[in-house]
Amino acid sequence: MPLSYPILSVNLGTAQPFRGEETSAIAKHTAAGPVAVGLLGLAGDEQADRTVHGGPDKAIHHYPRDHYPHWAGFLGAHPLLEGEGAFGENVSTLGLVEAEACIGDHFRLGTALIAISQGRQPCWKLDHRFGRKGVLGEVVRSGKSGWYYRVIEDGTVAAGDSLTLVDRPRPEWTVARVFTLLVAGGHKGDPAAVRALADEPLLAANWRSRAERLADNQGA
Repeated sequence: MPLSYPILSVNLGTAQPFRGEETSAIAKHTAAGPVAVGLLGLAGDEQADRTVHGGPDKAIHHYPRDHYPHWAGFLGAHPLLEGEGAFGENVSTLGLVEAEACIGDHFRLGTALIAISQGRQPCWKLDHRFGRKGVLGEVVRSGKSGWYYRVIEDGTVAAGDSLTLVDRPRPEWTVARVFTLLVAGGHKGDPAAVRALADEPLLAANWRSRAERLADNQGA
């Protein structure tokens, strides 16, 4: 440490009609200048359904630009993959992926201090956004989920700033490992790890609850 990654884009969205009467802010535009970072995320960014999106544990969504070639192979040529924010991400970088990022990692995002709280659990909106069934399933199969941050200290961020690692208190809990255990069926092979995640204070509360339910169902 420190490990530092240039920020390729900072992306914001507002709630828009998405499917019938549904609304979503998954469609993002790239911010042209500095954006304020606060407890609930980036100024000007919205979440249409606060019951499942947003809040302190899911204030900022990060999706690695490293994964776009994989999706080009899976989907073929797609206009969303030619720009930024295809997966509704607020922050895009190269060089940091789920197998390296860890729950509890503290980063400087521009001048703000943030910490990884959980991976992203994909939903039907990805299939609808890309106009193809199977995107959700491929996220689960491939583990290319992205992750969320909570905000520890307010600040500002802009494209061209750096995402710099300042602390890694839980190197054993990579985003990839936790996603596999709690979303991709890995709980069946390692119930003790799932039980440990249920008691991990740096993991988002809703994922701790998920781990507890999975552990109880396994009799761990």
